[in-house]
Parts: sequence; structure tokens; C-alpha cells
Amino acid sequence: MKLVCSQSDLNANISLVSRAVPSRPSHPVLGNLLLIADADKQRVRLRGFDLSLGIETSFIAEVTQGGRITLPAKTLGDIIARLPDGEITITYEEDEEGGLVTLTSTSGRYQLRSLDADEFPELPRIEDGDAVLVPVESLGEGLRSTLFAASTEETKQVLTGVHVTLGPDALEFAATDGHRLAVLETPNVEESETRTTKLEVTIPARALRELERMLGLRQKEDHVTLYMDEGQVVFELGDDLKLTSRKLEGAYPQYRQLLPTQFSNLVHVDRRQFQNALERIAVLADSRNNVVRCSLDKGQQQLQLSVESQDVGSGRESMTAQISSDQPREIAFNVKYLMDGLKALSSSEITIHLNGPTQPVIFTPLSGSKMTYLAMPVQLRD
Repeated sequence: MKLVCSQSDLNANISLVSRAVPSRPSHPVLGNLLLIADADKQRVRLRGFDLSLGIETSFIAEVTQGGRITLPAKTLGDIIARLPDGEITITYEEDEEGGLVTLTSTSGRYQLRSLDADEFPELPRIEDGDAVLVPVESLGEGLRSTLFAASTEETKQVLTGVHVTLGPDALEFAATDGHRLAVLETPNVEESETRTTKLEVTIPARALRELERMLGLRQKEDHVTLYMDEGQVVFELGDDLKLTSRKLEGAYPQYRQLLPTQFSNLVHVDRRQFQNALERIAVLADSRNNVVRCSLDKGQQQLQLSVESQDVGSGRESMTAQISSDQPREIAFNVKYLMDGLKALSSSEITIHLNGPTQPVIFTPLSGSKMTYLAMPVQLRD
């Protein structure tokens, strides 16, 4: 095998696919990247795969002789990232110990051992599953608005993903960790209008975070093709980017049933002002409980935030708000959950929908995207 490619192309693609390489591979070859040189198409494909998440990229190269090799992902990435801009020549020759890969740049020459490429597993293929076109802009907005709320506890496997519902006219994204819930509905302008059924899938958050990075390489007007079968999902971004992931098994919670429909108090507040005040006051939040108290004064039309830490001190912030009721007078939240939700809400003003001090609280943008953020209050003990 012999090929010539640019350092910048090789480095960028190694960075992408290396994110699917396991830190502790169950088999030595999984700690490697698979490199496939195609002399007919004059392209190189790179693949990383941990048997759950797979990423494959493709880029232009001058391929004199095609072939397949595997190279240690971390070592290769560290070398290529440090090489100067310019062309890199990659050659492969078999020897008594297997195979030796030579990397030649303008500054020097490196040699790496290659493991047998035939041992590297193929990415899952979906032959007869459903195929859906999803706008890059809609998919990106859905992930930005919900990924943060997915659980990080492996004991609740199904909650470590984002639940995606694909309808004929809209996409709905939902994520919850049991303490908060983020739901976003966004239009789905498909090129094909033949599908009338609703598809639902729960995809691991780890895979979707990598997909979110890949979406940043595409124009908002582009589309992603999503393929699904009983166990796998595949995202294709054109001909040069592919991500595969297993689905999460188990029934996702009926989250719509968790959302209250009637409220005793509505509070309109400037989102940025609220968020900035929280970020300042969170410095003093006690690391043991991380709680911020929100006091509502209908008469003065004021929202006051306060935190107290026995070891550090206390802080207060107040701001103007439109408050419709006297109740509840005070409610408390985990400050991190509150800040995460405010960052995801896109409009300049938001509405806080309240009932009792221990009942679920809903945050919605006053305009823009159809997002709903639910946060459970913290019970106060005087």
C-alpha cells in the first residue's frame, strides 16, 4: 500500500474517528484505527469502533497502491498532530513479524507496527431498516436542547440516552435523569413525504455527543440520513462521515405524563439576567447541597435569589419579574439543574410555570423553539 495525503486532512480525520476507540480495548485490534486506501476512488477511509459506537470518515488522497492496515490510534494521533503542515507519505510492507507502516513527512520518518486488518470488525449495516432524512439544523437544535439532561448513571441504562420521536411533520427529542426533563419539538422538513408512521428510538448520549460534533462540520441546510433497525442506528452525513451506534434497550418513560398542564403562578423573567445572577450566586452555593432559594414577591414584582453556605458565607440577588400570584412564596432548586436549563432555553425571556413548592416546575421560552424544561424543586428544611 502507498498513498500521499495532507497532514491537516489526516490529523482532522484521526481526531474524529479516535473518539470511537475504547480506552481499554477488549481486543488489541480495537485499540487501533483501520485505514483503507482506495486506488479507484483516490480516497482514504478511517474507522474507529468499540463494538458499540463506530465512526468512519473519508477524505481525498493520492493513492498509488490500495490496501488495508490498522495503526495504534493514540500513537498515530500523537505523531500526526505534531508533524508540520505538508504532505505525508504512508507506505506498508509485510515482513516476518506481520507488517510495517512507514510515515514520511517533510521533517522526518516514523515506522509503526500494523495489526492484521482482517481482525478489525466491520461496522453494522442496516439493509432493510427504516431510512429517514433529518435536517442538520433540526437535529443540532434537538441535541443542544436535551443532551445535558440525560442521566450519567449506568444503573439506569435507558435514561443515559436521548429519546427521539420522528413523526411525519416534526421531530421530538427528550432526555431525563429522574430529577429534570428536557423536551424539544422541531419541524422535520423531509424530502420524502411517503412516511406517515411515527418512529421512536433511544440513542446513547455518548454517541449523540459525537454526532453533535460532526454536525458542526456541515451546513445548516444539509440533511442527515438516519437508518434504523431493531438494534442499531446509523447516521450518514454525505459520503464522507458515518456514525453507528447500538440502541438503548428498554421502554423509555412516558415523559409527557410528567408535565403538568395547569399552574397557579406564572413568572415572566429576562433569561440572561436570571442566568447571570445564578452564575454569580452559585459561587457561594454549598457544595454539599448546591441549593438556591427563589423568593417571589408579587407586590414588588421581584424575584430574589439567595444561597447560604455555613463554611463560606451567603449571597443575594434580585431582579424585576412579572409575577401573577402570591403562591408559592419560596421555592428552591439545585443550582446546576437550573443553570443548565436556562442555557438551553433560547429566547431572551422565559416563563416559569409554578404550583406548590414541592411540585414540578416548568420553564418555557416566550418565543422561538418549542422547548419545555421540567425541574424538580428541592424540599426546604427550616
